[in-house]
Amino acid sequence: MFKNKVLLITGGTGSFGNAVLKRFLDTDIKEIRVFSRDEKKQDDMRKAFNSDKLKFYIGDVRDPQSISTAMRGVDYVFHAAALKQVPSCEFYPLEAVKTNVLGTENVLESAIFHGVSRVVCLSTDKAVYPINAMGISKAMMEKVIVAKSRNLEGTHTVICGTRYGNVMASRGSVIPLFIRQIIEGTPLTITDPSMTRFMMTLGDAVDLVLHAFTNGTNGDIFVQKAPAATIKVLTQAILEMINKPEHPVNVIGTRHGEKLFEALCSREEMFVAQDQGEYYCIPADNRDLNYSRYFEEGEQDLSVIEDYNSHNTQRLDVEGMKTLLRKLDFMCEIESGNISVPEGV
Repeated sequence: MFKNKVLLITGGTGSFGNAVLKRFLDTDIKEIRVFSRDEKKQDDMRKAFNSDKLKFYIGDVRDPQSISTAMRGVDYVFHAAALKQVPSCEFYPLEAVKTNVLGTENVLESAIFHGVSRVVCLSTDKAVYPINAMGISKAMMEKVIVAKSRNLEGTHTVICGTRYGNVMASRGSVIPLFIRQIIEGTPLTITDPSMTRFMMTLGDAVDLVLHAFTNGTNGDIFVQKAPAATIKVLTQAILEMINKPEHPVNVIGTRHGEKLFEALCSREEMFVAQDQGEYYCIPADNRDLNYSRYFEEGEQDLSVIEDYNSHNTQRLDVEGMKTLLRKLDFMCEIESGNISVPEGV
């Protein structure tokens, strides 16, 4: 499907972009365009990958013209550009709106105008029952995706989305922070030991996007079924792998905008979700406003449906968490005694 095609990754210098490049550069893809604001990270990637298939575009999703320049001749788009740090979005909510909502609007309009075949937009579990600015802006982003997907008659563009939880060791992840604190001999700082989070690797995130890319229709949002762990279990697993089980741990309390647990699918979404094995597909609600035409007899009772969250999914114990952590190359290095923090996180 990617043979001789041109792929654009917005926010391509981030963790997801790097994972996509590692997966695709050695395939028969024609070109991968990395679009981002950060010239330093672009230069680092250019040197690290050293590939003729890789092209770099400096710009901002907030600027429609810069997106349009990068979009010419593109077949597929992975839209990963975002403000995703919860505390910073709490202090600068309008900046989150400009990037996550209006930036997505700009990307989608440009993709439609330039005849892009498929667009996959990356969202987050924080968009479900959102209580913080980051989650609210991502929830609005999803609404933009679905709204745009309703108006694509006569075009060849398919727009869909993915939603995932905590990507281990991605930029901003707590795991590299814990490693850094252990190396420096300072106590680990955890917010709430009983807090649960979905756990997945960057490889899982790329697999989810590819599943959406392959199977998505307009307005679909895809969710990967993922295990979860408490922060206490994650901390214990890391300390045991580094062979420092007695390292001090300080509980500092929840930060701005944090939830005790996250949800990947709301109750209302689980009501209509399609089970696709390792994934759920949430189809768009494509009814118009004439609701009286859509009465269904014997409709299932919504009150008996549960949402899909990090409290009721498969719960990892310490050994299960260690097994998942071993999927990270740098954690295997650390377990063997070579303790270092991976670059760029």
